[in-house]
Amino acid sequence: MIPPRLAGLVGPGTDAALLADLFLKADKQLFLVGGSVRDAFMGRTDASPDLDFTTDAHPEEIKEIVDSFGAVYTIGESFGTIAVHRNHTDYEITTFRREIYRDKSRKPEVSFSDNIEEDLGRRDFTVNAMALRLGEDPELIDPYGGLGDLATGTLRTPIGPKISFSDDPLRMLRLFRFMATIKFSPTEAAIDAVINMANRLSIVSAERIRGELDKLLVGANVVEALRLMTETGLADQFLPELSLLKMQVDPGQHHKDVFEHTLAVVAKTSPKPRLRLAALLHDIGKPETRAFEPLVTFHHHEVVGARMARARMRALKYAKQEVRDVGQLVFLHLRPHTFKMGWTDSAVRRYVRDAGELLEDLNELVRCDVTTKNQKRARVIERSIDELEARIVVLRAKEEIEALRPPIDGTQVMAFLHLKPGRQVGEIMKRLLEYRIDHGPFDDNEAYGLIGAWADELELTIADPFFRPTSAKDDDG
Repeated sequence: MIPPRLAGLVGPGTDAALLADLFLKADKQLFLVGGSVRDAFMGRTDASPDLDFTTDAHPEEIKEIVDSFGAVYTIGESFGTIAVHRNHTDYEITTFRREIYRDKSRKPEVSFSDNIEEDLGRRDFTVNAMALRLGEDPELIDPYGGLGDLATGTLRTPIGPKISFSDDPLRMLRLFRFMATIKFSPTEAAIDAVINMANRLSIVSAERIRGELDKLLVGANVVEALRLMTETGLADQFLPELSLLKMQVDPGQHHKDVFEHTLAVVAKTSPKPRLRLAALLHDIGKPETRAFEPLVTFHHHEVVGARMARARMRALKYAKQEVRDVGQLVFLHLRPHTFKMGWTDSAVRRYVRDAGELLEDLNELVRCDVTTKNQKRARVIERSIDELEARIVVLRAKEEIEALRPPIDGTQVMAFLHLKPGRQVGEIMKRLLEYRIDHGPFDDNEAYGLIGAWADELELTIADPFFRPTSAKDDDG
């Protein structure tokens, strides 16, 4: 019986049904395959709407068949995939294929197959190795028992895991990604294969690893997946800092080591890739900063950790902005704990300025970092964060704390001092900004007065102390 959700996706009048008709008229078969079939049988309402198809037609034939269906894209043609765009949706259609990764190759050797069973056998897990033959009477193709594994919540490879993981080592990481996202459990054979073959992940590109890690981190079962991934040694292949946390006992968290504390923080954060990644990396500086004084301390681990987080993310080919954002969250995650005597206006301004658009994520990370079982200590920390957020609300009502800037700009400074762009102008603007943070809003005259007061120290010459230049914006009216 075809699940109702699949009937809605491939039933009469749908794009999938129209595609199937085109292929049948060309005497070719078309199958809906992969995650959409799995998710339909699971009844997932949060599943991706993307549909993937496979066929016995070769790429040249696919292009001819779908030419009248929509806009055709051939970027994946060398791997047997033709994409077609219709009704604001992209559909990927791939020829039956087999692919093998050689020992030191980052790219698979792809060859076409002539039957659906062989194509399904090359897929990662049985629950993803089911296909729906499209046509007037759709038929489920399940040669490897995926439907049974769906019923038991089992992650099993269609062929032996050693062969499967050797052909595409990324499947080892996908094992834990699906463990996190659909909450299924790997077989013992699959886990043993990961333990013995973890180092084979080294042939996989950083970009592919990063993509799987991002999906894993937002899964509802992320803690169990991260723990088992670390225990098998797979995490050491791309995130070796993680297992090092297991050797560090946090003096403030007597009930858990730093690794378990990290997992607890990850579990508490919202399922957003940037925030979850910051939670995962927020304490990676602790092993490097561990000291005995005589108690164990990790002074400045946020500084070291931010550097390490940026380096690790660059190695995984994250975008520059993502590297900056996560690094800054790690760097700032202890900032609220340094204000033990209350939040002054200048402290709040500096915190908001440094956090920038990361403020919401930073406040959440700080709250989630409280995992102690000491309820009294937890309440003290929570009250401190409450006070900080209350002070932000108060200052927002009084001034634009998200847009902190001096009342004059660099152009006015240069006109006042007859300077050209350079180090001195930058130093003055930096001092004016620091004054704004420490003392709140001030006007142009006070700004020029401050520059005059700094003149001797900065070796400045003020030809006319009464000259007050206007900004370029003012001149434009």
